[in-house]
Amino acid sequence: METIRSETWIDAPVERCFLLSLSIDLHVASARSSREQAIEGVTTGLISEGQTVTFCGRHLGLRLRHKSRVTVMRPYSYFRDVMVSGVFSHFEHDHHFAAMDDGTRMRDEIRFIPPLGALGRVATKVLVRRHVAAFLVERNRGIKQVAESEDWHRYLDGQSVTVALAPAKEGWEPSSLMPSSQS
Repeated sequence: METIRSETWIDAPVERCFLLSLSIDLHVASARSSREQAIEGVTTGLISEGQTVTFCGRHLGLRLRHKSRVTVMRPYSYFRDVMVSGVFSHFEHDHHFAAMDDGTRMRDEIRFIPPLGALGRVATKVLVRRHVAAFLVERNRGIKQVAESEDWHRYLDGQSVTVALAPAKEGWEPSSLMPSSQS
């Protein structure tokens, strides 16, 4: 199994960073190099625990589909998405968020098993690992840029909090989950 880890510092509240990471629209906007589109499941807005999204895009010269499901969500600290179908034999992505004194530390860990046995392992060493890591950096750069500017309003204003956090967790006030416009 291959593992890729990344850490991104964002000068924005943890709630904003967490919710932006759930935005299908921001994922599509930040994946310009692969021309990814959300084509099935949740195709716009915020994805929630138990929901799926299928992305279709061009990676390493191939048009690929990747369907994943959000399997665990702990607002505002963690969520995991796991591949349901796609090119990999196994693929899961853990998203960690930590509120710091002056911003948010966002950590990602992607674990995957390449397809095609020995051939897939060779391709991973030469191309796939580097491509997945670069794609993650591109995505995180997009989240950082939006979270640190006023652009975050485009992706979060008017979004239903209950959709983003379904099922509701005891102790969470739905009205307090969306960042205020002053943040």
